[in-house]
Amino acid sequence: MSRVEIGLWQLEIRAMRCVEALRKNGFDAGYYSDVDAVRARVLAECEKAESIGFGGSLSVQEMGIFEVLEGKGKKLFDHGRVPPEKKAAARIGQLTCDLFLTGTNAVTLDGCLVNLDMNGNRTNSMTFGPKKILVVAGGQKVVADVGDALRRIKSVAAPRNTKRLKLDTPCATSGFCEDCDSPQRICRVYSIIERKPAHSDISVLLCGEPLGL
Repeated sequence: MSRVEIGLWQLEIRAMRCVEALRKNGFDAGYYSDVDAVRARVLAECEKAESIGFGGSLSVQEMGIFEVLEGKGKKLFDHGRVPPEKKAAARIGQLTCDLFLTGTNAVTLDGCLVNLDMNGNRTNSMTFGPKKILVVAGGQKVVADVGDALRRIKSVAAPRNTKRLKLDTPCATSGFCEDCDSPQRICRVYSIIERKPAHSDISVLLCGEPLGL
C-alpha cells in the first residue's frame, strides 16, 4: 500500500468508529467512502427543501452545492455571498430554514461535535431552529476527545480559517494561536454537542477522504 492508501485506510477506520459513537449519542450518522458520495447525499437532501442555509463551511463550499442550487427557485441563505448590509438577514434566515448545511471543526471518537464560531450563527443553527441540519465532516477532523478537538481548533482550524478569510489577526500571519484581542478575532463562541438536541433533526456525514480544513 502507498502512503496515501495507508492514510485513507486509517481515516476510514476512525470515521466508522466515530459513526457508531454518534449513533449511540442519538445522531443520525453515516459513513461515506469519498467526497462524491457525500455530495450525492447532500444534494438529495437539498431536493426536499425549499429554503437552505449555508454556515460558511469550506467542506460544503468545496462540493459546489450552492452553485448547483442557484437558479432552482430555492431560497438560499449564505452570508458569505451577500453584501455587508444583507449579512445579518442571511444569518437570521439560517436559523429557520428547511435545511442547514454546515461542516464541523472536529468530531470526537466518543461522538461529540465541537465547534468554534465568531458570531454564533453557525453554532446556534446547528443546535435548534432549522427543520433539518446536515453536518459534513472530512475524515481528518476525527479526534480522540473534546480536549483534542479544542487543540485542533486552536492549532489548525482557526489559523487556517483566518488565512482563508483574509482577516487581520496574529494567527493569520504566524500560523499559531496568539490568544489575541484583535477586533477580527474569530475565537469567540465555542459549542460542544454531546448528544443530539432533543428537538432537532441532525445527520452527520463522515467522509473517508479529507474535506475542508
